Amino acid sequence: MGQGTPGGLNRQGMPGDRKPDGNDKKDKKFEPAAPPARVGRKQRKQKGPEAAARLPVVTPHTKCKLRLLKLERVKDYLLMEEEFVANQERLKPQEEKAEEDRSKVDDLRGSPMSVGNLEELIDENHAIVSSSVGPEYYVGILSFVDKDQLEPGCAILMHNKVLSVVGLLQDEVDPMVSVMKVEKAPLESYADIGGLDAQIQEIKEAVELPLTHPELYEDIGIKPPKGVILYGEPGTGKTLLAKAVANSTSATFLRVVGSELIQKYLGDGPKLVRELFRVADDLSPSIVFIDEIDAVGTKRYDAHSGGEREIQRTMLELLNQLDGFDSRGDVKVILATNRIESLDPALLRPGRIDRKIEFPLPDIKTRRRIFQIHTSRMTLADDVNLEEFVMTKDEFSGADIKAICTEAGLLALRERRMKVTHADFKKAKDKVMFKKKEGVPEGLYM
Repeated sequence: MGQGTPGGLNRQGMPGDRKPDGNDKKDKKFEPAAPPARVGRKQRKQKGPEAAARLPVVTPHTKCKLRLLKLERVKDYLLMEEEFVANQERLKPQEEKAEEDRSKVDDLRGSPMSVGNLEELIDENHAIVSSSVGPEYYVGILSFVDKDQLEPGCAILMHNKVLSVVGLLQDEVDPMVSVMKVEKAPLESYADIGGLDAQIQEIKEAVELPLTHPELYEDIGIKPPKGVILYGEPGTGKTLLAKAVANSTSATFLRVVGSELIQKYLGDGPKLVRELFRVADDLSPSIVFIDEIDAVGTKRYDAHSGGEREIQRTMLELLNQLDGFDSRGDVKVILATNRIESLDPALLRPGRIDRKIEFPLPDIKTRRRIFQIHTSRMTLADDVNLEEFVMTKDEFSGADIKAICTEAGLLALRERRMKVTHADFKKAKDKVMFKKKEGVPEGLYM
């Protein structure tokens, strides 16, 4: 009793003690193991603030995509601006260097500069130049000079020390010729000229009519006159008539005094004459008035000095311009002198000067008209008798009559009178005639 299995249990009654038999093997089938839920090491679940800060995966909407595109465009613009600023910072030293180079060029040009003429181009960087005050020089051409515009004979700017070509004068017109052009028309008109009706008619036919109505000369079959010369005693109205022509015509009027054509250096006088007629041709129709032509147009003789030979060269150039190989076109010439007997015959021959207009001393009718013109604005007393001065036997010119009227007015002004009397005119006449005939009394300065 007590010897058996522990707990008093029979081993045969336990389920584990059951022996398998062949029927159990037939009942079980092979089943594959289930696949694992994930691959890799198992992740632990995050906890704490990191898990709270993590954003969930959200699919973007269309509105968000548009905003993204806008931000990308802004980014592109910012990149472009950054590149522009970088280029500006990179190019700024080059601009400063260019400014420094320009300042060096200005220093190299120097001030002042001399004006010369280009005689001949040797190559792209060298030329032969000349100035009016010295010989010819072989000099260099600076790199910033426009070499396409350089041609022999043009006016150039030269360095004041080394005489290098530093510039080109674009305006080829001589400054002296520019001054000769009459910009403002004179106030004198044909109505201010007393008498001289025949002279006015002749100068209108020779100067104004060919410019305004050239077809009239073509219908007749003749060529209009090229120029006229006004000659006569001093004070007879030659320059006054030229002023009236300038006042009445719409053509370009160039006024020259004969002494202006006489220059100091060799060749400048003929060059000035050529320049004068070239400008007149460019501004045609035009009228060239040369006063006191006897300064350069005297008869040729054997000159013994360089100055006299230069004056004769200037006259020869004037002869060539008046009637040379080239046609003058719509350029008319008016010459004036009071010594026509001293002029060269070649200057007065037909073909150069076709009309010679004489200005004699005024006759009685002309004197009366001149007195009326000059006294029309004066306040005269009742006792003034101008016929006494008109009928006098003294030879008055138009300038003398004007001087008498002016002197009479000054005498009245000296005595604080508002009217000019007959006695003032008599005193003025005696004074003017005394200075004209006798001049300074003999022995005054002995």
